Amino acid sequence: MKKIILLIVLTVSLSFSAFAQKYGYIDSEYILGNIPEYKEAQKELDRLAANWQKDIEKKFASIDSMYKKYQVEAITLPDNLKQKREEAIINAEQEAKDLQKKRFGKDGDLFKKREELVKPIQDRVFNAIEAIAKDKGYAFVFDAAGSMTIVYADPKWDLNDEVMKRLGIVIKN
Repeated sequence: MKKIILLIVLTVSLSFSAFAQKYGYIDSEYILGNIPEYKEAQKELDRLAANWQKDIEKKFASIDSMYKKYQVEAITLPDNLKQKREEAIINAEQEAKDLQKKRFGKDGDLFKKREELVKPIQDRVFNAIEAIAKDKGYAFVFDAAGSMTIVYADPKWDLNDEVMKRLGIVIKN
């Protein structure tokens, strides 16, 4: 809802000054997808995530095995051993959930690694876009890959190749 209201306000305010300002657009997916360092960073993040996911799945499989074994033996176990086994299962499950949160949570290891590997690349791209916008007098530069979609865009305002050039990346067609 906020995006719709923002879009309406932006459209209305821009309609008053549309003749005096220039607009451009980029496709951040296209740009980032053509930066070798970004591709390598994504591969590294995917590799880490897959390894961490395997570790977590192993832990949950082990817990499942513990629980099935407990169910079979529960009938013959004395109450104090039942309670110890239940606590062990609950603790193991909590440890697995904590590890999952540590790896993939909001401020988890994957988030931190993404910040370490991807943010410097994104900053370089943003700085290139900002420099082009200032040099050419663009009032706004939209990202066609983002949530604010553009139904039509005149190719003369496409800044992708210029951003790539500014970043020193040559696209082979």
